[in-house]
Parts: sequence; C-alpha cells; structure tokens
Amino acid sequence: MTEINESEHWIESPGGRLFAKAWTPRDPVSGTPLILFHDSLGCVALWRQFPQLLAQTLNRRVIAYDRLGFGRSDRRTVVLSNNFVATEAEQYVPLLCESLSIDEFIACGHSVGGGMAVWAGARLLRQCRGVITIAAQAFVEDRTLAGIRAAEKDFESRDSMSRLAKYHGDKAEWVLHAWIDTWQRPEFADWSLDAALQAIRCPQLAIHGEHDEFGSLAHPRRIAGTRGECRILPGVGHTPHKECPTLLVEVIESWLASSTSTSAER
Repeated sequence: MTEINESEHWIESPGGRLFAKAWTPRDPVSGTPLILFHDSLGCVALWRQFPQLLAQTLNRRVIAYDRLGFGRSDRRTVVLSNNFVATEAEQYVPLLCESLSIDEFIACGHSVGGGMAVWAGARLLRQCRGVITIAAQAFVEDRTLAGIRAAEKDFESRDSMSRLAKYHGDKAEWVLHAWIDTWQRPEFADWSLDAALQAIRCPQLAIHGEHDEFGSLAHPRRIAGTRGECRILPGVGHTPHKECPTLLVEVIESWLASSTSTSAER
C-alpha cells in the first residue's frame, strides 16, 4: 500500500485563516495535485476517508480545505453574495496555491463545490489542468430547492444541529443559513454555471448519482457539454464519496488515465 503523509496547513486570507490538509504519497506519480472543494455543509473532516483513498489509489497528492466560515477555518458573518461560487475560485484558490506552492492542479468538487471547481477551471486557465464535478448543480432547479426545503425541516431537530456543530462548532448556524437562505433567495433563481462553462478550456468529468435528491441528470450533462465526459452512477444518491467511495475513485482514476486528461497535464 502506498505510504501517505498527512499534513495540516493554515492559509492567511483577508477575511481570516483557512484550514487545509494534504495527503501526499512518498513517491507521487504526478506533480499535479487534486484540490477538493466541499459542499454547502461540508468541511475537510466530512470528506471522511475519501482523500486518503484517492491519494493512495492515484499515487498523487490530494489537498482539501475548509472555506472561510466552515470547519476549522475562521468564522464568517457576512451574507453570501449571489456570486459566491465564482468568488471562491477568484479570491481564495490563488491564496491556497500560493501558500502551498501549487503551480498546477486538478479541481474536484462535490455539490456546490463542483461549481467552484468549474469556476477554478474558468478563471485559472493556466493552473487548472482538469475539472471533476461530483453531484454538482449547474443551475437552480426545482428539485434542488425541494431537497433544500426537506433538509431545512430536518434541521429543526436538535440532533441534526448537534451533528452539524460537531464539524463546524459555533459556526454551525451560519453554515446552515448560508446554504438554505442563499439558494432560496428570489434573486439567486437565475444563477448558473453557464458563463464559467463557456470560458473553461481544460478537460471535464461530470459525475452524478442516478438518484441524486438535489439535482437531475440535466446538471452533469450541461457541465460535460459536448467536450467533457459524463458518468452516471447507478443506484447512487447525492454523496458518492460516502455511498461508493471505491467506485468513485475508480471512475476518477480511469478518467485521469485517459488520453484526454493525460494531455491536459503535459
């Protein structure tokens, strides 16, 4: 089994410190790491064993970080703007790359983190060599909003909030409302990834669960478009990295080994 070194890092940003963690093989096959972007309620810890499995299988460095306001990163009190997905790629990813001496990377994001990965590909054309989305939303869909409303009802219970606080501490209330309030704002209804998808030039892989409760198959198909690859996972919901991590890693490994993605790293 590939030996993996785990290291923790802190990145300074104008709004506060960001926490990041890296999983680095002893002799990586490539100098181009994967950067993981978490979902609306996520953080480094909630990727669970996926980053390590990814690093071991791919023999490649994997980096995950907590966005400002999430997990172990500093708190955030401002309301998210309608452009928060693009802003993450424009303002924070360059700081991460500079701090960790990353010249090139492959962006891999789950749910809204997938949107951030797409924007990283669109804004950081020289550095981003590939984009992988997992259960990402490409636009605001009725199915997405219905899933959010159902989750909001579930979070009325003390147990659900306690589970969220386990990972976000006293930031949990902000984390929850940053998700449910932002996506349900009337002025957010027209949000989409279309502008980023038109600008992106690197290879794309859009992975989606057949039974994703937060988005139909229209999302990965729009993300993949005519140039990318779309992979639908049978019987899987919104969290492939928890439901079928081995299969998910195999799909990513196969794509990275393909001629299309290999050419992106030359």
